[in-house]
Amino acid sequence: DREIIVTCNDTMQFDTKAIDVKADETVKITLKNVGKAPKIAMGHNLVILKAGSNFMAFAAKAGTARETDYIPADPASKAMVLAHTKVLGPGETDSLIFKAPAAGSYEFLCSFPGHFALMKGVITVK
Repeated sequence: DREIIVTCNDTMQFDTKAIDVKADETVKITLKNVGKAPKIAMGHNLVILKAGSNFMAFAAKAGTARETDYIPADPASKAMVLAHTKVLGPGETDSLIFKAPAAGSYEFLCSFPGHFALMKGVITVK
C-alpha cells in the first residue's frame, strides 16, 4: 500500500495536481489543511470522481450541499464519487483509501463552494 500526502491552503490550492497510480493498487491519500482561515470560510476536502463523471455538474451541485459536507445526497451525484475525505478546517487531516480502478483518468476536486475552479487535479491509473 502507498500513501500520498496532499496539502491544501488558504489560497485554494492543492500542492499536487497530478497523481499516478497502478491499476488495482491500494492507495491512501491523506489531505492536510495547512491554512489558517476558519473552516466556515475556507474548508477543504478531496473528492475523487469516477471516470466519465460530469465534473461541472457535480461541482455545481456539491456547492449547495452544505448539510452533507458538500457531497450531494442525490443518487446521480453520489454515483459519481469514487472516494472522498471530510471537509477540513485549519490544521486538520483526513485520509481516504481506495483501490485504483481500471486504467484511465480520474478527476479530483475540492467540493467546498467555489473552490473547484482552482482546486482540482487528475489521478492517472496505468
